Amino acid sequence: MDNFPTSHQDLLADETKAFGYLATIMADGTPQLTPVWFNVDGEYILLNSAQGRIKDQNMQERPQIALVIHDQKIPLRYAQVRGKIVEIISEGARQHINDLSLKYTGNPTFTLKNPDEVRLIYKFLPERIQVSG
Repeated sequence: MDNFPTSHQDLLADETKAFGYLATIMADGTPQLTPVWFNVDGEYILLNSAQGRIKDQNMQERPQIALVIHDQKIPLRYAQVRGKIVEIISEGARQHINDLSLKYTGNPTFTLKNPDEVRLIYKFLPERIQVSG
């Protein structure tokens, strides 16, 4: 990801297994925060969720989000990323959640809470990045 500071690029690597903390905005204007798995495809940070969840509804209706990517080994080292969701797609989303499961748990198959749930990929375009640590 070209616009991500070199000093914190390792937080994006699959090997690092850094968690993201996703901030979305509720309909009443209050913030909502969720820990999430993520990966990157070069230009975008890719998130995954089930259709209908609160974070899904928030990102569908208010695409401006923030994501803190936290270094689990150094508690005060992180990247704060602000930007917007530019695309939401269902194609490939079940495979994507399996890829994230492999990255974070070592299990190549993510167990869906509901086998009929529709998974979605959210393409997050970083617009402002601040780092610490």
